[in-house]
Amino acid sequence: MIFQYFWIALAILVVGFVVSMFRILREYERGVIFMLGRYHKVKGPGLILVIPVIQQMVKVDLRVRVLDVPSQDVISRDNVSVKVNAVLYFRVVDPERAVINVEDFYDATSQLSQTTLRSVLGKHELDEMLASRDELNRDIQEILDEQTDPWGIKVANVEIKHVDLDEDMVRVIARQAEAERVRRAKVIHANGEKEASEVLLDAARTLSSQPQALQLRYLQTLTEVANERTTTVVFPLPMDMIDSFLKKD
Repeated sequence: MIFQYFWIALAILVVGFVVSMFRILREYERGVIFMLGRYHKVKGPGLILVIPVIQQMVKVDLRVRVLDVPSQDVISRDNVSVKVNAVLYFRVVDPERAVINVEDFYDATSQLSQTTLRSVLGKHELDEMLASRDELNRDIQEILDEQTDPWGIKVANVEIKHVDLDEDMVRVIARQAEAERVRRAKVIHANGEKEASEVLLDAARTLSSQPQALQLRYLQTLTEVANERTTTVVFPLPMDMIDSFLKKD
């Protein structure tokens, strides 16, 4: 009876051992296999065989991961203190290096993204942070992609989400924008005055060179005044106009 229980227990252990050898990995998963502590190979996806005790498997997800970079205190090149946060998109392209070359690739990428964000933005002025985000995103992405390459990580995209300023700096920027609008309005007004003066100068040259044109302008002005609601109109008559008419007689 004892031997019967022994063989039953042994059979259960053998079945459990065999079943535990088979693993199923999804399409986006890979298994990094170690044999007696040494790297063996990368397996998956689908049904794979892992020998218990002798082999160990570390599962790696190959899908794109979203990393929310915490808000960082950054001092710009023009000595303005701002808080900046960003979002990072990356994925594992080499499971072997992601497991062997770094202890925790997710945490390592997070820490590296924070220091890189402060380093890159600290080299630019506040106006560049606000107006040139695409260029800054590209610079940060290239730096992170280069530094995470030994870890088997591919940084696909970096997006700066918010650049937060304190209230005093917001008021300063508002005053600066208002002053810029006033300056532009004055420049536009000055350009208009300049163009108008040039047109008047051309008109004066034309009238001085063509006496008939001056006479027509005089008559046009007289017609306009006559249409006004006035009882008496005193209008000077230039002698040169009279002379022109007398000469014709």
